[in-house]
Amino acid sequence: MRVVAGKFGGRPLRTLDGKTTRPTTDKVKGAIYNMIGPFFDGGRVLDLYSGSGSLAIEAISRGMDTAVLVEKDRRAQAIIQENIKMTKSVQQFQLLKMDAKHALKTVTGAFNLVLLDPPYAREEIVKTIESLDERNLLAENVMIVCETDKAVDLPEEIASVGIWKQKVYGISKVTVYVR
Repeated sequence: MRVVAGKFGGRPLRTLDGKTTRPTTDKVKGAIYNMIGPFFDGGRVLDLYSGSGSLAIEAISRGMDTAVLVEKDRRAQAIIQENIKMTKSVQQFQLLKMDAKHALKTVTGAFNLVLLDPPYAREEIVKTIESLDERNLLAENVMIVCETDKAVDLPEEIASVGIWKQKVYGISKVTVYVR
């Protein structure tokens, strides 16, 4: 796995061995960013189920200013820290070592890009987006990227956002919500 494009493009990323995380393939990651970018002119990103941190690192590489990564698994946290060090831009990243529900009560300020790839997709995504909206954590121009199994059907609208784009890549489905 590697950073696909931007200022960290081509740099290798570590991933966690085993089945506790499901790293987004380089192909799907590239497709996600081509759907929503491919590059950004600043902004804040929130990666709530970070795994290796790959998606948030890609966002910073492509022009986002800062990223908040949330991960509860200790082994995954160590991988994220190594991947952040590889960027040599550690000040752009904040790793919260906790579960997503606790993080949503902790973080403040609006996010321009939210990355959601939770283990129990449909129910978790709906609750998470509702919570983000209730806590005013979504910027006016927010994009929420949800990665799920292709069989998962998400609602057309959740809280104040609706589906903008949706594509299937192999066994994965990417759904992008906007206001």
